[in-house]
Amino acid sequence: MTRQDLLASLRSSDCLDLVVVGGGATGLGVALDAALRGFSVALFEANDFASGTSSRSTKLLHGGVRYLAQGNIALVREALAERATVLHLAPHLAQPLPFVMPSYACWQSPFYGAGLAMYDLLAGRAGLGRTRWLNKAQAMAALPGVRADGLRGGVQYWDGQFDDARLALALARTAEAAGARVLNHLPVQAIRPDVASPGQGHVVTVQDRFSGEVLALRARCVVNAAGVWVDDVRAQAAGGGQAPARMVSPSQGVHVVVDRAFLAGHSALLVPRTRDGRVLFAVPWLGKLVLGTTDTPRDDLPREPQAFAGELAFILREAGQVLARPVTRADIRSVWVGLRPLVAAPTPAEGGTQSLSREHTIVVDPGGLVTVTGGKWTTYRAMAEDVLERCFEAGLLPRRAGGTTARHRLVGAPPAGQEAVPIHQAPGLHLYGTEAGAVRALAGAGRELGMGLTEAMVRHAVRAEYACTVEDVLARRWRSLFLDAGEAAAMAPAVADILVDEGLSQVGLDAFLDLCEHYRGHQIPTGG
Repeated sequence: MTRQDLLASLRSSDCLDLVVVGGGATGLGVALDAALRGFSVALFEANDFASGTSSRSTKLLHGGVRYLAQGNIALVREALAERATVLHLAPHLAQPLPFVMPSYACWQSPFYGAGLAMYDLLAGRAGLGRTRWLNKAQAMAALPGVRADGLRGGVQYWDGQFDDARLALALARTAEAAGARVLNHLPVQAIRPDVASPGQGHVVTVQDRFSGEVLALRARCVVNAAGVWVDDVRAQAAGGGQAPARMVSPSQGVHVVVDRAFLAGHSALLVPRTRDGRVLFAVPWLGKLVLGTTDTPRDDLPREPQAFAGELAFILREAGQVLARPVTRADIRSVWVGLRPLVAAPTPAEGGTQSLSREHTIVVDPGGLVTVTGGKWTTYRAMAEDVLERCFEAGLLPRRAGGTTARHRLVGAPPAGQEAVPIHQAPGLHLYGTEAGAVRALAGAGRELGMGLTEAMVRHAVRAEYACTVEDVLARRWRSLFLDAGEAAAMAPAVADILVDEGLSQVGLDAFLDLCEHYRGHQIPTGG
């Protein structure tokens, strides 16, 4: 369905079973699960699908090695099982990846190896590979570019990696195929009790960002899955009444992208404890190397948060401790920042946001608004099941059997057993899975715009993947902005021309060029 088709279907709707506010991993997971249970569903995203936290992860589907160290066995066990499920649902977008912890002290390999052996044990049959100890030569072979001086060996274990934004798109399209109506660039303006049916639902008012059209839709149940912005939605639903207590304590994670030459192998590198007690990853992803991350509390919630100078300095400094070649600011291709919706502590937590929970929390406000926050990409499907169970318990929706999302493969998923192109390789047509042929058949399949993106892929993004702006295409349909912001800026005018040719008028070229400067990191002060 085109955007106009989706809007037309909403205009003619009477009362929806469920409206979901927020088009990130959690909201899309809820929409898909509810649609597969036969509910009438609409999902509204204020900007673009996965444009917030859900496209700015460290690109890992993991059970949580750090949580194992904290003794949170239940969370790790659930996440390991869900990791295996996601890898099955979209093998073209989510795959196993080996990780190596290099050891520079004699105690590190046996200490960390013992913990990772427990990680394997908890995974059971959902494990991706056995942990093994490496000598120095094996560690250097697995991590070409690691610092050799003082290296004693390492430990290799397995986790998952994925393309987060494209997985979100696959969820959106699969939800639509199941009957849900999902729309981006359609912010919610108001959530009010349905006076026509007191105590029986809400009226949700949305406005099309491009046409300005306003729609008022009745819904029996509203789920607030707006990520770090859930508190804003709760306050909006409260109207003139007292705003509910804050649920989210945001934290930001910074990621730096450099060329793969710094670590040329196909394994990720993990430093489980830096000098200040944090974690450092170096992950091969889509032909580049992602370095990160930080965990810094924030009080504000900008749509495009900026890295702090100290965060950037931390990543570059710590990377220089384990890589043979130091990373400088001149080597940076892109810098992106994600805001994590950590569940707020009732009192200020010692140690900053690292001590707050990554597990999700679901609350039902007195007016019937259901809010979910926290969690992580790996467990999006289990979170969705929990949300619907809470809706049933609260009497907001009639109970219907679920469980199908664990088996319902996503749009584009190739047949089980078919070998997939590794996610760590440069982006290409393989990211479309079974839809590659349809993309190749579109006009402009032979015209490359840069970084593997063709004219045909841009047309497919508009016609089948909800893309409305240059940013939609170059940030999330194709990850150019996240891989090389300078190259993305060079590609942008050609993408804008194609969008106009496809009938779009407000494509946001100038705004995207400004955003490219933001991601290049030139505005981040030095020092600190």
